[in-house]
Amino acid sequence: MDEKNYKSIGEVLGLLLDEFPDVTISKIRFLESQGLIEPERTPSGYRKFSNSEVDRLRFILREQRENYLPLKVIRTRLDNDTSDGMIRPYDDTDPTGVRGVVHQGSHPAAAKKLSSAPAAPHKTRAMRDDTLSIDRGELLLAIDMDEKLLKEIIAAGLVSPRKMGELEMYSPLDREILEIIRKFSDLGIDVRNLKTLKRQAESEVSIYETKIQPILMRKNPTSKAQAEDMLDDLIELGEQLRSTLVEVAARSFRGNRQS
Repeated sequence: MDEKNYKSIGEVLGLLLDEFPDVTISKIRFLESQGLIEPERTPSGYRKFSNSEVDRLRFILREQRENYLPLKVIRTRLDNDTSDGMIRPYDDTDPTGVRGVVHQGSHPAAAKKLSSAPAAPHKTRAMRDDTLSIDRGELLLAIDMDEKLLKEIIAAGLVSPRKMGELEMYSPLDREILEIIRKFSDLGIDVRNLKTLKRQAESEVSIYETKIQPILMRKNPTSKAQAEDMLDDLIELGEQLRSTLVEVAARSFRGNRQS
């Protein structure tokens, strides 16, 4: 396969997030550790995913989400379906109910064509296709948010919409942040208290910057990809550590107070 058809783990994440908002790099790597996917490696050790491997990953994630199948069962289906390991049309877990669509050069495990996925350079979890931005009115309708709450969030600096003439445009990342904050608000958490989380995120990234910037400054055509792969690794570790630290800090509120 032509090298240009391979995707980094960050690019794969970018392709999957629209359909699977909860997927993370940790999740992808876990599925690899369980033998469900087998991305190839570059000479320097970075993962590279073929289109068929991305399709296979979509199929696994759909089986988990739509059919609640455990990994053991999914692995059996993947291993026993055929000798070539391809998923046949009858195994396409398509939530729309449309089956049997086969794309030349890949198996039909993905109901969404890869060609319809946003084409972009090395994408990380923090990037989205800005052509999907929506204006303020569309946003409020889409996420069922009160305009007063939106103003509070903007005033707190948690999102910064772009001005396009008289329009106030919100990116997909802005929308994600707003939906999360709305859920916090529904649970009684004041928007102003969430500014602490934003400051913590910025401080965390400043730590990563000390490792990323020297790589970006190298006069090497692969430096950008290497830096973004390292950033993905650092973000993943940060998520794991942050989640664990919060769980430890909150353990006194649980029935089982063991550390």
